[in-house]
Amino acid sequence: MLKLTQVSLWRNGKTVLDGVSADAPLSQLISLLGMNSAGKSSLLSVVAGELSPGGGEISFDGLNLSLVPTEQLARRRAFLPQSSKLNAEFNVREVALLGAAPFAEIALGKLQGLIDSVLRLCDLYELAEHPYPRLSAGEQRRTQLARVLVQACAAAAQTPALLLLDEPTAYLDPYHQHVLLAGLHQLVRTLPLSVVASLQDVNLAFAYTDQTWLLRQGRLVAAGPSREILSPAQLNRVFPLNVGSSTEALFFSLPGA
Repeated sequence: MLKLTQVSLWRNGKTVLDGVSADAPLSQLISLLGMNSAGKSSLLSVVAGELSPGGGEISFDGLNLSLVPTEQLARRRAFLPQSSKLNAEFNVREVALLGAAPFAEIALGKLQGLIDSVLRLCDLYELAEHPYPRLSAGEQRRTQLARVLVQACAAAAQTPALLLLDEPTAYLDPYHQHVLLAGLHQLVRTLPLSVVASLQDVNLAFAYTDQTWLLRQGRLVAAGPSREILSPAQLNRVFPLNVGSSTEALFFSLPGA
């Protein structure tokens, strides 16, 4: 599993992460929720190795991630940041293929089969030959998702793997948001893969994720099964809104409304 122990981060004299401790079990989809500047992106970047923590320890499958060489880390974890720039005239399939770069030993035929499966999961199979720069923002986002999914699936075919997604549903229409989360929900049940994804839509987290971490001002205020954590009482600790619920959805209103 992924284990965070008292992870802290300071930037320009400001506390960005304050003693975050949490576990992400293998074969589960974890949502990371909180307001803007709560520390979600920073936490994912620290776990991914893009930022060095100011304190604490991060381990996955018994490995201290801060001690794992970059080449080995690329074979254990994949990371999708909030934005991914690519100006080359690659088509969708070629961008997805970039995710397999750390796995030169995989036979081409097997690799193409993996890419086909990922493109279908991301609803990109019919766009496989389209040039990346000519895609819409949502299609480009799904293509970048396909790239990191190829990396994560290739890793999980050999050893337990970790997938980190920073707002993966950004630019996606409601249909493709549900397609993506349903696909991730199924993927973690078929592979030894832990997925941690920051989300903006609480109802998507409620519907598809196994666990939820709630961040507020760099502190983890709640963590556990999504059906328990995504309750009005817990959400009201993080969002300055009145949160109510029905049996199937959560509703937000301004205080006093």
